[in-house]
Amino acid sequence: MNSTINEWLSHPLVHTVWKIALVVVIFFIVRALGRKLIAGAFNRSIRASQARLKTLKSLTQNVFSYVLLFIVAMTILEILGFNLGPILAGAGVVGLAVAFGAQGLVSDVVTGFFLLLERQLEVGDYVTAGGVEGIVEELGFRTTLIRGFDGTLHYVPNRNIANVDNHSRGNMRALVDISIPAGQKLDESLAMVKEALENFSHPAIVSGPDVLGVESDDLATTTIRVIAKTDNMEQWAVEREIRQAIRQRYDAFSQPENE
Repeated sequence: MNSTINEWLSHPLVHTVWKIALVVVIFFIVRALGRKLIAGAFNRSIRASQARLKTLKSLTQNVFSYVLLFIVAMTILEILGFNLGPILAGAGVVGLAVAFGAQGLVSDVVTGFFLLLERQLEVGDYVTAGGVEGIVEELGFRTTLIRGFDGTLHYVPNRNIANVDNHSRGNMRALVDISIPAGQKLDESLAMVKEALENFSHPAIVSGPDVLGVESDDLATTTIRVIAKTDNMEQWAVEREIRQAIRQRYDAFSQPENE
């Protein structure tokens, strides 16, 4: 019985299976340790946003897993007795053909890498990129997901992002143009707008609002411009509040005449 077991254990096929099993076990152990070390390294970083760290961490872990998987595959083929020279040469030719056929994909990856590296975009930013305006929902090395203000989710290939207008860096400007119809005295209109905004306040306002004066004038209407500096992404709310305050003052100003 023992001799039978020894013969079975000494069989070349059994040795090969044991070697492959050992390589697979080592692969899972090294992959788990490597991913844990990568995650720890990114978690200790405090110089980048959480969204950017999460994206870079995921990418690094995936690249590490793919490289490790390639090494394991080559090791298993070597254990099985394959000659790796022709295989690697053939893989090089296939890789070259794929590279020529996937130039767009390579361009997406390279552009996405520099978008992340230079922090041109981050999740939650209000941007105009690739002909699309909206809020960045996801950053990838192939595509960037931007949610338009109408709710549409745009999948923008990174190679289409030739330039980025990031509206989420620093304070923003609230701009309100008030159209005064012909026949209404300009001095009275300016005075009314200034009076409406004299005690106006909003928690998101950094400075202003300031009445700049007449922006345009034609035979039909006169436009008075008001601006204020606000916290990021709060400019629209401030603009609505300014319009409401001016409208309320206009109604109060016109009420005695209607009576």
